Amino acid sequence: MGLIKFVAIPTEEARALQGGERDAYGNPPERLISDGDGVPCRHCLHNVQAGKPYLALAYRPFPHLQPYAETGPIFLCAEECARAEESDVMPEMFRASTEFLLRAYGYDDRILYGTGAVTPKQLVCTHSHELLQRPDVAYLHLRSGRYNCYQCRIERA
Repeated sequence: MGLIKFVAIPTEEARALQGGERDAYGNPPERLISDGDGVPCRHCLHNVQAGKPYLALAYRPFPHLQPYAETGPIFLCAEECARAEESDVMPEMFRASTEFLLRAYGYDDRILYGTGAVTPKQLVCTHSHELLQRPDVAYLHLRSGRYNCYQCRIERA
């Protein structure tokens, strides 16, 4: 058993959006066709295959509105997909990237200042474990190192 786990968005949220629920900005998700390059589904944690439909939408990975509750674009498979299993192994779809933004959040869902860092891919697991050793850290966000897009949560295993 590992020390950390990569956690995809909840199935209930994915199904609601796949079923037509409006996104965090109140808009219907945009339905597009994948070219097979750089369309990572935040539920199954796989890239959407070329020719398959996907959704582009605004997502807020926080339970309540508050000043630190960032909203940004994500992709989802347009059709129902199986949620990625929680694992200490970095999902394959992230392995093509060279760096990520890791940021820690407290139990009040607010950023813990001084924890955000652009982190080389090979150090993500180690740095995540280090951050999660802090008693004030509830969870981490793994975000794109280039665009700041939400990728998944990282929690204690």
